[in-house]
Amino acid sequence: MRYYLIAGEASGDLHGSNLVKGLRAEDPEAVLRCRGGELMQAAGAGLAAHYREGAVMGFADVLGKAGRLLRGLRECKRDILAWKPDVVILIDYPGFNFRIAEWCHARGIRVFWYIAPKTWASRAGRNRKLKAWVDRVFIIFPFEEKYFTEQGVPFIYRGNPLVDAVDAHAYVRPMEGRYIALLAGSRKGEISRMMPVLMDTVDRLSSQPGWEDVRFVVAGAPARSKADYAPFIAGREKVSLLFGRTYDVLRFADAAVINSGTASLEAVLIGTPQVVCWNTSPLTMWLGRKVLRVMDHIRFISLGNLCIDRAAFRELIQEDFTAEATSDEVRRLVEDAVYRDRMLADYAEIRRLLGGSGASRAVARAMMEEIRKRG
Repeated sequence: MRYYLIAGEASGDLHGSNLVKGLRAEDPEAVLRCRGGELMQAAGAGLAAHYREGAVMGFADVLGKAGRLLRGLRECKRDILAWKPDVVILIDYPGFNFRIAEWCHARGIRVFWYIAPKTWASRAGRNRKLKAWVDRVFIIFPFEEKYFTEQGVPFIYRGNPLVDAVDAHAYVRPMEGRYIALLAGSRKGEISRMMPVLMDTVDRLSSQPGWEDVRFVVAGAPARSKADYAPFIAGREKVSLLFGRTYDVLRFADAAVINSGTASLEAVLIGTPQVVCWNTSPLTMWLGRKVLRVMDHIRFISLGNLCIDRAAFRELIQEDFTAEATSDEVRRLVEDAVYRDRMLADYAEIRRLLGGSGASRAVARAMMEEIRKRG
């Protein structure tokens, strides 16, 4: 069968690559094409376009890249028509993928959605679109089962693919000595907003007694370059930048400061004490709070905390994300053993809730069963 996959950011590329491996294992005759990244390409999918240029977060970013996104939509539609897939598999990335779902549905092209849009957090009206345009949604979080059942959205749950990705990695210590991991997100806009506060945090911690020998490692995001980080790191000898080593950086860090997203859940599964920090443009934040009322629907922004429905680790959001608050929390993570051990106990519970190994292959198998069932 012919599978066309669409991912719009680094986390989607990771999940998509594992799904590609699962599809190839379950379907020896699988032919795959994608809009994604290096990981999906390395797994065996032909790369039609890279996600790098289209990755956006928030209303301000969308407005700034509107022309590029519209051009990407036109190119994607032309490519799908020319390639004639048996199924289009959308991976997260709702702003782009809902438009593709509607377009595919109108042309009778089968659509699966892997990693459901977070309608449980905001824009619940999109559930009507899922029901109308998508043949089956494949969810990856246990708390989504009850929600999508109540919404009448047809879904399948086969566990979380990050468990496999984290457990299969061959960990190698990236450097000697103590260090704190810093993850500023994968989008250029996120990095430009996160890095100034993170570097101020580095300066504050470096001045504390007992922290003289502690270093800081920025885990560079896939599809980003040194140029995205260099202006912020310049002149700070205790800060290192490493690409392609995120799991290693997390595994051996004393603690991590992480932009909310997939990396936070990866830190849970790896076992790294963390504080999640997040900020966005003032326009995006105002619209999220006043128009979409995002925080009216959810108590947390981090997937790990959402899974366990309590604060396993602290979240510093928007105006609360300051160098003072972040450095204080990092010190507590490193210096308070009781606090840290309680967090790690919650991590174990989150891992239990996410289920065991084999999720990506199980999802691939379920997708093939759905295709055969419907003919």
